[in-house]
Amino acid sequence: MSALAHLPFAKMNGLGNEIIVLDLRGKNIQVSAAEARAIAAGKDLAYDQLMVLEDPHSPGTLSYVKIFNNDGTQSGACGNGTRCVAWHLMRENETQSLVVETRAGLLTCQRKGEWSFSVDMGPPKLRWADIPLRDAYADTRQINLSIGPADHPILQGPSAVNMGNPHAIFFVADVEAYDLPHLGPVLEHDPIFPEKANISLAQILSRDHIRLRVWERGVGITQACGSAACAAAVAAARKNLTDRLVRVSLPGGDLLIDWRVSDDHVIMTGPVELEFEGHFSPELFAGLPA
Repeated sequence: MSALAHLPFAKMNGLGNEIIVLDLRGKNIQVSAAEARAIAAGKDLAYDQLMVLEDPHSPGTLSYVKIFNNDGTQSGACGNGTRCVAWHLMRENETQSLVVETRAGLLTCQRKGEWSFSVDMGPPKLRWADIPLRDAYADTRQINLSIGPADHPILQGPSAVNMGNPHAIFFVADVEAYDLPHLGPVLEHDPIFPEKANISLAQILSRDHIRLRVWERGVGITQACGSAACAAAVAAARKNLTDRLVRVSLPGGDLLIDWRVSDDHVIMTGPVELEFEGHFSPELFAGLPA
């Protein structure tokens, strides 16, 4: 039987970005890719990201957070999921600020309201090798990537940014004018991205407002993606399409993104919601290795 059987979890969302928070601190348990996929297939448990809390790795942090996509792959960062983790940890610690660690580094979280939190996502990575890209680019504000006929591409020339995960952002006149469920997986797996990439369509509505749709690597179409919102805000500001403080509207709602001049860090603020809490049924893991 899986060691996850009967363990408690919280089913949450950040702007419709479906999240499960699983607290394994103090337990000598590791989640496998197969177990992550089994949870995602469970009744009412479909998620975009599974946030697994482990014992801290670094002094001054409350937890190391391992992030699984619903296909069992791991992600470096998830802004919406990190806000959910902040709610879980602040509920037990009665603090207004804390630090967690992910593969992408240390993330500072602050409570802004009962169900609203900000996350310091750190500085963006803009060098081609840090994103990473297969090919060397002196300027990643526009890279040589297109889809469709060579003489009349459907999409072309995205910006590339790493916000804990690789992102490609195509600036378009209307985000609804493209078949992102069809185009997203093709672009995600383009050889120019050694670690695959999140694919976003961004529509500039004003100097302080971006509309965004996202195909998330290892997940698919999502109602919201925090790291993609951060990446789009950075890419738009680098191209002088917007200011550095913007509202990013996703299908699930709005995030406030501030790319600070003072320290180059990107601050993401938005809400979370607790849907329900429960315990994993042993039947979820039937047939998996113990």
